[in-house]
Amino acid sequence: MLDDVLTHLEALVSFDTRNPPRLIGTGGIFDYIRAQLPGFRVEVSDHGDGAVSLFAVRGNPRRVFNVHLDTVPSSEAWTADPHVMRRFDDRVVGLGVCDIKGAAAGLIAAANVTEGDAAFLFSSDEEANDPRCIAAFLGSDHGFSEAIIAEPTRCEAVLAHRGISSVLMKFKGEAGHASGANALTASALHQAMRWGGNALDLVEGEANARFGGLTGLRFNIGKVEGGIKANMIAPSAEVRFGFRPLPSQDIDALHLRFGSCATAGALDRYEETFRGPSLPAGDVASAEERRLLARDLADELGLPIGNAVDFWTEASLFSQAGLTALVYGPGDIAQAHTADEFVTLDQLQRYAGTITRLLQNNLSGTTTP
Repeated sequence: MLDDVLTHLEALVSFDTRNPPRLIGTGGIFDYIRAQLPGFRVEVSDHGDGAVSLFAVRGNPRRVFNVHLDTVPSSEAWTADPHVMRRFDDRVVGLGVCDIKGAAAGLIAAANVTEGDAAFLFSSDEEANDPRCIAAFLGSDHGFSEAIIAEPTRCEAVLAHRGISSVLMKFKGEAGHASGANALTASALHQAMRWGGNALDLVEGEANARFGGLTGLRFNIGKVEGGIKANMIAPSAEVRFGFRPLPSQDIDALHLRFGSCATAGALDRYEETFRGPSLPAGDVASAEERRLLARDLADELGLPIGNAVDFWTEASLFSQAGLTALVYGPGDIAQAHTADEFVTLDQLQRYAGTITRLLQNNLSGTTTP
């Protein structure tokens, strides 16, 4: 079966689905997948701006498997063409093999050697912070109660991960000569730096927060820009930062606290540019209840349960919509988004074998007619 997985993976890697630039159409990789799924009812949907999804159903399942086909851009550090898969003794190398076309190849291979009910949702906008494919699916009358989302988890079921929020802040100042005594307070850049110090103190104060093996609040100031030159007071400054809360931490409350780290009157704009809920989604009580339901699902399917993770996945969107959701896929997240990205043959074989077992043993989540 590994040979079948590698054949499909080689083909999937050959399609350029880098995101950005997000120039993904309804043909190409989607034509290939459609051709590999005889016996499935297939629907390809264009959600605009390179966000395309393929939904394939066989029988009457209640559980959907989701995998994204888009990849991050390749870098100059690649030692060979990233869209030509290379095979070595214990691994394959290629753009997206780990994150997460390897899972897509495994689903296709498993579907071709089984006849059980199955539902696959292939999406193409996960790397864009603009999840149109998942939003459209969850907004439809889909009828599913469980979801297994493929991301690199070393073939372990992940039941919990952090949320994510990205923010754009703009600070206002008063232009002037840097020799003036008012430079300390009039500079927008100085105000941004004061905010940064206060924000770092806020994050350090959350070090003891815990949920499901995760601790603390993850935080990063990604960009600070402003000013004109060293002897001029900066009239404006821009800061972009992000934080990753635990399922037990309220994102809206954290925004209020981060905003209050700025000196009164210094902020010109505070805008959340992207939000992804934690897994499980919900308040503290409901999140724990949903985590236990996901654990029961993993136990039912015979999936080994791994630790909670710090990275974000679209599983949280399924959870937020009320589905019991977990993350399960081949590969190690340490290889995602790297040059010469790889996934081991053992991981690919294990994943495809597991999916095959689930479909063969009628563990695909069949609804009662």
